[in-house]
Amino acid sequence: MPEALDLVIRAPRIITPEGEVGGSIGVRGGRVTSVAPSGTRLTAAREIEFGDDVAILPGLVDSHVHICEPGNTEWEGFASATRAAAAGGITTLVDMPLDSLPATTTSAALTAKRAAAAGQCFVDLGFWGGAVPDNLEQLGLLREQGVLGFKCFLIDPGTPDFAPLDRAQLERALSAARDLGVPLLVHAESAEVAAATASASGRRYADYLASRPREIENVAIAQVIEAARKTGGHAHIVHLSSSDALPMIASARRQGIRVTAESCPHYLALCAEEIRDGATPYKCSPPIREAANRELLWEGLKAGLIDMIVSDHSPCSVAMRQLETGDFGSAWGGISSLQLGLPVTWTEARQRAATLTDLALWMADGPARLAGLQQKGRIAPGFDADLCVFAPEETFRVDPGRLYHRHPVTPYANRVLTGVVRHTFLRGEIVDVDRAHEPARGELLSSRSVRAAETMA
Repeated sequence: MPEALDLVIRAPRIITPEGEVGGSIGVRGGRVTSVAPSGTRLTAAREIEFGDDVAILPGLVDSHVHICEPGNTEWEGFASATRAAAAGGITTLVDMPLDSLPATTTSAALTAKRAAAAGQCFVDLGFWGGAVPDNLEQLGLLREQGVLGFKCFLIDPGTPDFAPLDRAQLERALSAARDLGVPLLVHAESAEVAAATASASGRRYADYLASRPREIENVAIAQVIEAARKTGGHAHIVHLSSSDALPMIASARRQGIRVTAESCPHYLALCAEEIRDGATPYKCSPPIREAANRELLWEGLKAGLIDMIVSDHSPCSVAMRQLETGDFGSAWGGISSLQLGLPVTWTEARQRAATLTDLALWMADGPARLAGLQQKGRIAPGFDADLCVFAPEETFRVDPGRLYHRHPVTPYANRVLTGVVRHTFLRGEIVDVDRAHEPARGELLSSRSVRAAETMA
């Protein structure tokens, strides 16, 4: 007799890797044991039934999140970020290695990160390590201690403990990542182009956009592709905003070069023409570009040249946003959108004939595969029972006061979005973000736990 199930979820709309199906999800020990078609009788200690007003998506995976604890916890912390994630249907985050103090470029810094996160997380959490000029010989140690891969910059990020890599160092980092079996995530903006371009100051968004032209990405991405060709390493372009780079990526892939790319909800939903002067909540790097560029990004996404959509949740204090002066030159760049990424993306995707199956591929399966999280991102046997119960036809108006980010400054304020997250399940249990004493059940993921999961699957 088969072992009893802990939970059965019945729904007429379940988003699986094969598409949308009706049926039942069987869960035991926090993992999906089966996705049975309608009419199959599964029984369990707990049984939940949903109607056709919702779709059951895999819990989203956001592999590009800046959680600034320890050191800059007043910008964002593990508790607030992971609560916002759960409210947005996200069940797994991967933390970027900068904006906390110290940056995650050493063994001691990773230990401090994990200690700060322990017991605070409402969703599961993994960590990227940083690749900087003075730690390239120690990347193997960081990998052994649990990071899922590495992140580097080709331009000064404005933080003194995270220096950019030059061409030779980029190749060394890619070679090391190749040998360790992980990707190197690259902030691909060219230091050379930036040095030859006038910096922005003042309230005019057009001036800020001109200070980071498409060439700043295009030149850097060409450099990354060449480094990936020479080394055979897997280079991943983060937060792609220039559609000009898509033909280069397509050409590289035809040649067998290992290059992938992501974009973000703000590049797919917003456009430069709509940004008012002084509206610093829209500032990010690379910048939000023109509407025509946005449509080409959507074409690249549908064609598979852009592999995933992640938030680049990049928070800071309200004062750093320069809301009163509206100065794009001095304002901190970054858009906090953990809680809103799913409805923002779905609002735009549905207008372009994309499906919920597409959304699951872009926002769950793709980021999980990048990070090597083979137990995440799909509703399928052997995967964690991480689920997002999503009402795809329901609309709401964004109220910043209802966001769980530490500082709910958002360019989406008062925007009407389509798609409401009704519930988020983490390993078969609902995460109640509104309960003051909800236990933080999120686990800290590592390369070791991923390998263990692979063995169990």
